[in-house]
Amino acid sequence: MALSLHHLVIDAHDLPALARFWCRVLEWQVLSEKEREVIIGPSVEAGTGICFMPGTDAKSVKNRLHFDLAPDDQEAEVARLLALGARRLDIGQGEGRSWVVLQDPEGNEFCVLKPRRNLIAFAD
Repeated sequence: MALSLHHLVIDAHDLPALARFWCRVLEWQVLSEKEREVIIGPSVEAGTGICFMPGTDAKSVKNRLHFDLAPDDQEAEVARLLALGARRLDIGQGEGRSWVVLQDPEGNEFCVLKPRRNLIAFAD
């Protein structure tokens, strides 16, 4: 039996706006937009996408799951994401870390890492 990750599902207050923010971040596209579901991905043939569903609760604590984004140039990518509407977030990470913590327009945390060679090693 084969199993694959199909969607990551994110609860949102403004599904279209949050979906479009993440489309710009990931350079993906809206694949399906309904009143109670917006799906984004690199293409309809891609193996994994993100699905935005209505959420009614206000965000009150740190996310239990977040994205770690690995760009070629951390500083340039952080600047690009801030221009798209992300905000810096201090969660007590301190100075000199290999990641920068940001939040999307609805307050969901995500990290921008230093360049990586693979899932566990930094690029030199």
